[in-house]
Amino acid sequence: MSKLTDYSAVARFDSGDILIKDGTNGTKKITVQKAAIEFAGLVSVQNHRNIWGGRNLGSSVSAEQRAAIQAGTFDNLFVGDYWVINGITWRIWDMDYFYRCGDTDFTTHHLVVVPDSALYNHVMNDTNTTGGAYVGSKMYTEGLEQAKTAFKAAFGDMVLTHREYLTNAVTNGYPSAGAWFDSEVELMNEIMVYGCHVYAPMGNGSTIPNRYTMGKQQFAAAMLNPSIVNRRFTYWLRDVVSSAYFARVFYFGNADYYVASDSFGVRPYSVIGG
Repeated sequence: MSKLTDYSAVARFDSGDILIKDGTNGTKKITVQKAAIEFAGLVSVQNHRNIWGGRNLGSSVSAEQRAAIQAGTFDNLFVGDYWVINGITWRIWDMDYFYRCGDTDFTTHHLVVVPDSALYNHVMNDTNTTGGAYVGSKMYTEGLEQAKTAFKAAFGDMVLTHREYLTNAVTNGYPSAGAWFDSEVELMNEIMVYGCHVYAPMGNGSTIPNRYTMGKQQFAAAMLNPSIVNRRFTYWLRDVVSSAYFARVFYFGNADYYVASDSFGVRPYSVIGG
């Protein structure tokens, strides 16, 4: 048998190259592409949210996957992985994003899941007003019910309730108040998608808008793969922009806003685990 040093040298791997793995389960082969993901996951639990997996996980959450979520190991689960359930692609956008947050301590390990497509279209309000902010909108009071049904049809009792701070009043076009609410399914905000506020109002030295939020950092999927944000359709975000406008992601890919009475995509997130 030749020594390893006798083989020709190369500078790069090809995705289909094979490595040999030897351990307690015997000697087996693995492609370098799969090995690369595994090696990254072995660095730490937290590193699972820094790796884009992009793999099809099946048509339901398996017992092994559910156990890995419950334990907070996220074994063989990475951001970008997805399930195709009821004709919808449900993709992992983050892991333990809300862990130990909320006015009630949220101590359940979880995934943040977002559909690849809008589930349907809906208005924010019947007229061009943001009165009542997000919580007072028709979207919040009625428009998310179909989305909640879709998430529960896909994930059943794995859909978790956590606490979210949401705006519930607008004064002179500024979000002016908010409160803690039980949350199952919500629209994303600008920070979750873009990593920062874009059109949500800033303070002007005398008026300080209510921008308290649990969505204080960009979801990992949007950071690792910005193309996942834009799928060539327009969808609403929950940020109040003015007395008539809410924020949205425009189908050209740009950050945008529009009048509340127009109908655009509902692409919300939910938290699964348990």
